[in-house]
Amino acid sequence: MGLKTYILKRVIYTIILIFAVISVNFIIFMMMPQDPAELLMSSKRIGVGDVIESLREQWGFNDPLHVRYIRYVVNMITGRFGYSYRTQKPVALEVGERLQNTLILVIPPEIVSVIVGVVLGTVAAQKRGKWFDNLSVTSSLAIYSLPVFWIAMMLVIIFSFNLQWFPSSHTYPDFWLLNPPTDIFEAFGTRLTHLILPWTTLFLISCGAWVLLARASVLEAITEDYVITARAKGLKERTVLFRHTLRNAMLPIITDIAITFGFTLSGAIVTEQVFVYPGLGWWIWKAIEVSDYPVLQAIFFVIALCVIIANFIADLMYGIIDPRIKYG
Repeated sequence: MGLKTYILKRVIYTIILIFAVISVNFIIFMMMPQDPAELLMSSKRIGVGDVIESLREQWGFNDPLHVRYIRYVVNMITGRFGYSYRTQKPVALEVGERLQNTLILVIPPEIVSVIVGVVLGTVAAQKRGKWFDNLSVTSSLAIYSLPVFWIAMMLVIIFSFNLQWFPSSHTYPDFWLLNPPTDIFEAFGTRLTHLILPWTTLFLISCGAWVLLARASVLEAITEDYVITARAKGLKERTVLFRHTLRNAMLPIITDIAITFGFTLSGAIVTEQVFVYPGLGWWIWKAIEVSDYPVLQAIFFVIALCVIIANFIADLMYGIIDPRIKYG
């Protein structure tokens, strides 16, 4: 089986998986105990009676199940996610409004934590049993086991309330609503100060996991014959460690990276709640509070789609990173 055949099979498998996700998503929300028409009516703050039945007819809730399923599949594929019960705005529009905030919040600390964690984990594996290895493992386990909200709250208490170095919440000062800044550099600096504490929180809770994963992966590869051969050739230890050992230990790391970045659109729900950050995670939490089904259906589908695509890309990267993997 060549590369083209492999890609074709993966594409077909991915399409089937997407339809399976859509079907499961549809079934989950069909089994929800609360009537969508009643939720929609309560969001509009209108009276009871025949209005509920009118809403059911208007929104197609009385249609046969197979008709609703086909309409749901078409809407998900075409991006017509409907309207939020809470805000009455198009869900696709609300995703776009919050997507930028979430990407700015999640992507930078995740990239830095992957780089730092993999490097530290690789060095810890190379120095296994020594003080650096013990310190790396102990600190990673300690920080990784702490609750996210506790880390965030401690950072707020220390650096915001006590030292007053950074703001405690939001993406920008409240007075910007009435008097937005005109200086782009001032605006950038202010936004950056609001991001320092959330970034630090996400970095701390992520870095330890990458250290432990990289260390375990490198420890499995560091005793292989090709590593011993590379050392016997007189190569520098840094070259042996990062070019030979780490490269061949990257498969589980790549898989985890794909899954992590696939879930990027879910935001950082707990972190966004603590810092009152208006991203997708905060939006999902608000949707759960009021049972906003269209929002939850859309975001669950988008998150699953991102994870599927990320894993598809990871499968293709395996053959590039590890020459031992062949597609034919």
